[in-house]
Amino acid sequence: MTQQSDKHPTRRLTRMALLTAIALTIFMVEAQIPNPLPIPGAKLGLANIVTVYAMFVLGPADTLMILLARIFLGSVFSGQMMTFFYSLAGGLLCYAAMLLLRRILTLNQIWVCSVIGGACHNIGQLVAAITIARTPALIVYLPFLLPAGMGAGLFTGLCAQFLIGRLSFKK
Repeated sequence: MTQQSDKHPTRRLTRMALLTAIALTIFMVEAQIPNPLPIPGAKLGLANIVTVYAMFVLGPADTLMILLARIFLGSVFSGQMMTFFYSLAGGLLCYAAMLLLRRILTLNQIWVCSVIGGACHNIGQLVAAITIARTPALIVYLPFLLPAGMGAGLFTGLCAQFLIGRLSFKK
């Protein structure tokens, strides 16, 4: 792992703020693009590139703060507070999966972590939808959401892996 241990709290906080702002900007831009798939809730999730990157470069604690800030602010800025619960459930399940996988995967296997994280994200969102709507029949979306989430995870994982391979921060 390339986890950075910053001796300078201001540098660490600034890096986290920048990554949160980048993820939030990507999220807001992507929200303006019409969904090309006929599956409700399916999208690329490009802001997750930042989450995957942070998990392998900054570490779990900083990644969790970036993720939670992006989910909350994205819900507030988009004016769709109901999406907060779906994003939170998906984001936390994805985070838990990546947390476990980062211990066994190398930097050349980040894309694998992201594929599994994408599937977990959609499972978490579906569980939230079933719980909120009290409609277990929503499980019928799972066979459609899983491939979409895994495909999106592959793309975001490859992007994050490329970024980690190209970027290096001076300590």
